[in-house]
Amino acid sequence: MPGSTDNGEHLAQYLRQLTPQVRARLLAELERLHLLGESIPHSECLIAVLRSEFRNTGQSHYRVGNPSRYFFEPLEPVLVDGAPERANSGQIARGSLGPIWSLVTEKLLPSMADGYVTSARKAIAANNQAEARRLAEGFQSKVVTYLDGVLATEAGVATVRGGLEFYTSSQATFDGLRKMLRVIHGRKELAEFARALPAKIAGLDGSGLAAVLDLLNGLRARRAELIPFALVVIANRLETPWQLIQLATRPAASKAVARIAASPYAIAVTIVLDQIDGKRLMLIEALKHNRIAKAKEILTEIYAIDAAVKQRIELDGSDWGKRADDLMRAVDAVLDAEIDSIPSDHHHLLHTLEALRMRKDRRSDGPLGQLVRKGRDMLAGWRRAASV
Repeated sequence: MPGSTDNGEHLAQYLRQLTPQVRARLLAELERLHLLGESIPHSECLIAVLRSEFRNTGQSHYRVGNPSRYFFEPLEPVLVDGAPERANSGQIARGSLGPIWSLVTEKLLPSMADGYVTSARKAIAANNQAEARRLAEGFQSKVVTYLDGVLATEAGVATVRGGLEFYTSSQATFDGLRKMLRVIHGRKELAEFARALPAKIAGLDGSGLAAVLDLLNGLRARRAELIPFALVVIANRLETPWQLIQLATRPAASKAVARIAASPYAIAVTIVLDQIDGKRLMLIEALKHNRIAKAKEILTEIYAIDAAVKQRIELDGSDWGKRADDLMRAVDAVLDAEIDSIPSDHHHLLHTLEALRMRKDRRSDGPLGQLVRKGRDMLAGWRRAASV
């Protein structure tokens, strides 16, 4: 349409007036808000235009060249896509790295950063990865030492927070920076822990569970602050990630919340519940793009996690139980919204949802059963109305 073309050209003209740094920050903020589920008019058009620009110029809006990738390399095992606000205590959002890098290199330690970048680029160009990593480790140590000193005072905390606000409106990025410091402080110990783990973990039971617990106990004795990150590393290697909950429930030898909460790896329960929320966001995206088969797969995983948690913990009245209920209500709300939004395809959707019935012991009065019945009632109503 002519109007759409005109609007696109006006948008392109406006964006060209902004500096590359401002355009990069704009794209990062729009993507962050999109990942949070915020609805912003015309944001998809803006994101598309900005992404196209960075692709065409060979730039990246969140990575400032290879030296930054070497600098952040120790974080790789715990990096996650998504908004910083959704990263749990053992995760660091990739979206936090750009603002942190900009703060360090542009405001806090610009001269030192210039020296590192220049030297690292030479090593990278010569394909000398060992030298590039040595340089990165040296710069990491200097950055951590500097930030440890600055963050030791309230004034320093305010300075760093204010500096980050120049690059992002996400308050969670400051938490990402603190987590970055913990990981870099313990980068050697976390790397040793990761190397000792199997590349793939079929399950946490028997001797396999005992071996992982031994590794965790050893790490906890040296650096207890790394445990959330170690649990995320384990979850990433599990063929069935929700089995991470075994690290909290098996040592407790009880289904009682109080016993499990007192176990050294109780945070595994929270991390597993976070998996439900992450999959809820994946479900929204799958339904948004009409990927029904993928949505079916995601829903199956969600209900498997929910069933596993409730089987292993007596959740009634606990904070974990309330969160689990809230998460499953949010999942049901996604399905309700989907049914309400596509009346022309209800028959197909109902057939798919019926195929998603969980295990035989899942009650027919559960959320999925209620959802299917609701859809049937709506379809019957439309049929009656059409026959009049």
